[in-house]
Amino acid sequence: MKTVVITGSASGMGLAASKLFLEKHWRVLMIDTNEEHGQQQCLKLQSQGFTEVYFQRCDITQASQVSQAAEFAIDNFGQVDSVINNAGVWRGGELHQTTETDWDLLFDVDVKSIFLMSKYFVPYMIAQGGGTIVNTASVSGLNGDHQMAAYNAAKGAVVNLVRAMALDYGKYNIRVNNVCPAACATPMFLANAKEVIDTFNQANPLGRICTPEEVAEAMYFLASDASSSCNGINLPISGGLELHTGQPIQ
Repeated sequence: MKTVVITGSASGMGLAASKLFLEKHWRVLMIDTNEEHGQQQCLKLQSQGFTEVYFQRCDITQASQVSQAAEFAIDNFGQVDSVINNAGVWRGGELHQTTETDWDLLFDVDVKSIFLMSKYFVPYMIAQGGGTIVNTASVSGLNGDHQMAAYNAAKGAVVNLVRAMALDYGKYNIRVNNVCPAACATPMFLANAKEVIDTFNQANPLGRICTPEEVAEAMYFLASDASSSCNGINLPISGGLELHTGQPIQ
């Protein structure tokens, strides 16, 4: 049985991915900072008949905690076949309006966490002969947005980081890829006013935003052998949102 570690797994895309990997008969270690909610979701999955799901609280911006999570996974499961670096935060605003606290938070959670998770899990993957890493980037890392400068910068870093990691780790049979969702129907996004949600739906070529389950399917594809020749890609899960030049209809 293969093992996957999923960060930000207590809700949204990470929770959807946890359930999908379990349905595909993988062992799942759920990681999140929200211990109460994470444990609840883990117990809920167990009550649905999934016996190989576990939860560990971990602040993925702290090296000591990530190191302990990696040791826990190896000690208990023997190996980790895939790491899904899904945890992330969002802050808006023009650059001069962005606080230093928000800038640091975005880069700690959205970028540094990938560095730390890779730093402590990759050596085990090298020793076992391979594995996969899937990061949650964003279409906001592929293109710019109004009033989202810090978020664009952080996700842009993830978009280019995957290329460097793919070049470095391919020789170890470790593939590294990104999913790049647009706005997604997570509980956090659906907390917005109806007018905001409607605006995002209307802006999408498909007339709707993506779902956490659709992002989870892409994560599973990139983590599994089905994508055995995919390495260093940024896969948009966007309905084609990023395809428009922005020019008006003639």
